[in-house]
Amino acid sequence: MTARVAGTRPPRRATRADVAALNLLAGEAYAVYLPILGRAPQPMATDWAEILDRMETWVLEDTAGTPLGSLALELESHHLVIWSVAVAPAVQGRGLGRELMRFAEGRARALGRPTLRLFTNARMTRNLALYGRLGYVETHRETLPDRVLVHMAKTLASGVAS
Repeated sequence: MTARVAGTRPPRRATRADVAALNLLAGEAYAVYLPILGRAPQPMATDWAEILDRMETWVLEDTAGTPLGSLALELESHHLVIWSVAVAPAVQGRGLGRELMRFAEGRARALGRPTLRLFTNARMTRNLALYGRLGYVETHRETLPDRVLVHMAKTLASGVAS
């Protein structure tokens, strides 16, 4: 389906047994944004048991079964929302985030969704730059009382059923 980073297994669906690891992973991956945002980012502040109940959640592991990354996808009627992509700090910069993003594109195709959407805090400039390099374009900004969200979208190549 998609190229994998050496030393990883294909992403697998998360289960209740993964909740503690998902909470820990989100806490570690998003901790870098605490001083930038002045508060915990949404994926860090949400109990991943709730995410499992509401979203398609995936875990990326190394060949020994250690969780290295996670992906939460929210299925909408005409598109797929990437709600969270998290990669353990110790393995960031090795292409795991890109692997999860490619996997999300594959899921969108498999589910017949021609568009992927995501949102991120406007202060998360590193994320904005990465998403831009991956072909996502800003659609709008949403001003909330405590933050500004940047909404982005990517239309997949033709051949995807709508």
